[in-house]
Amino acid sequence: MSKIELANFEKKIIVRNITSHDFEQIFALQKVCFPNMDPWKREHLESHLRLFPEGQFCVEYDGEIIGTCSSLVINFDEYDDKHTWDDITDGGYITNHNPEGYNLYGIEVMVNPEYRGMKIGKRLYEARKDLARKMNLKSIIIGGRIPNYHKYQNQMSPREYVEEVTNKNIFDPVLTFQIMNGFSVMRINPGYLPDDKASAQFATLMEWNNIDYRPTTKRHFKTSFPVRITVIQYMMKQIESFEEFAKQVEYYVDVAYDFESDFAVFPEIFTTQLMSFLDEKVPSKAIRKLAEYTEDYIELFTDLAVRYNVNIIGGSHFVEEDDHIYNIAYLFRRDGTIEKQYKIHVTPNERKWWGIQPGDMVNIFDTDCGKIAIQICYDIQFPELTRYAVDKGANIIFVPFCTDDRQGYLRVRYCAQARAVENQVYTVIAGTVGNLTQVENMDIQYAQSGIFTPSDFEFARDGIIGECNPNIETVVVGDVDLEILRRQRKSGTVRQLRDRRKDLFEIKYNGID
Repeated sequence: MSKIELANFEKKIIVRNITSHDFEQIFALQKVCFPNMDPWKREHLESHLRLFPEGQFCVEYDGEIIGTCSSLVINFDEYDDKHTWDDITDGGYITNHNPEGYNLYGIEVMVNPEYRGMKIGKRLYEARKDLARKMNLKSIIIGGRIPNYHKYQNQMSPREYVEEVTNKNIFDPVLTFQIMNGFSVMRINPGYLPDDKASAQFATLMEWNNIDYRPTTKRHFKTSFPVRITVIQYMMKQIESFEEFAKQVEYYVDVAYDFESDFAVFPEIFTTQLMSFLDEKVPSKAIRKLAEYTEDYIELFTDLAVRYNVNIIGGSHFVEEDDHIYNIAYLFRRDGTIEKQYKIHVTPNERKWWGIQPGDMVNIFDTDCGKIAIQICYDIQFPELTRYAVDKGANIIFVPFCTDDRQGYLRVRYCAQARAVENQVYTVIAGTVGNLTQVENMDIQYAQSGIFTPSDFEFARDGIIGECNPNIETVVVGDVDLEILRRQRKSGTVRQLRDRRKDLFEIKYNGID
């Protein structure tokens, strides 16, 4: 018997990085693996190799590409909890790949169905894990398909399905595989891949933690959390109807929408513009007539917040409750929910002319841009309120105001800037300008609205993100960064919140939380 030539029996399997020579085989493999989904384009794969060739792997078996996977590096904290595949991949081009990031994000795995059972997927996952260790990354994150979910979607929710698969009562070719490879479910994202009908567009966000990760001081966390604010410096002028008022308000909400703002901020008691057609000269009576428009005002702003997808600080409005008049600021969230903050400190002028009663609750509101508080005009001049709100988690203090002279305006401005510095918080002031010549006690206005920051290197040089020109009808738009604020509170040049002498003084709040 002649000597057996072992080389004749060998079928080499190799895990290696993808090259441009593999593109045609990859296109063909994708048609086999995902026949009902949009395939890669050549420019996608070229971009992958140009930006992050180390993260693109394939399995070659006897000269044939039978499996591939693609990845990029990101700072995962920069992305919204409900992100999609397009968000993470920048439409498939991975131009957002960040070499200084902390997380390897897997964006696709393909295995030829004819070669399943050969641990091809496991080989690709191990290649990713080795890369994460080599690059000293914190974790690997994937948005995994649940391709068997369409068989059960009329019987159970995605969460229930994932629980059943996790408990091994249902087999899912992707989710079961990922769990077996050390990945844990973080959450379920809807609308992840629009063309993934088998998963009903849902994906499981999963993570594998690199236990060999070593923190290093040479790398800096660069994530950001920008929040865009449009401040409306509103012109008080004669109008003839509520409909005319509504058109002016909608115009400015539309402006905020065009700037892709998260918040639109109107001034204090700007609804007193309605008094210009109410034909009542006695201030105390005119206020009660104005209060009759409360439901119209709330319906208007609720509709605008939802329709234009912007959170609205609706200035403030005089509201009658239990035969008393209050000055109330409303938060109209873009999801259609509503909150309110009563003015706590009433000015002598408000008492004298309108009989306004004070509120007694300091509220902190949750929004899709973090926690905020609203302090109406005079309230910002009492530092205890802002300190309490910040202690409860507020990152932005909105201050609708209405002042009739420069001295009054400067009290609001100087105090807003002081609150920003002493509490390491953003403050936003929005005021009225113009005049209502026929309305008693609302005849003149003075304002210069603005957005203010703490005073440190990370922020605008003068602590001013933006400000309007004084006494004209206009807006100012600016971005505040909540991540910079968080870091500055921990490691700023000065740390007012951390360095307080609580052994010497404290704020005691007598309200009901």
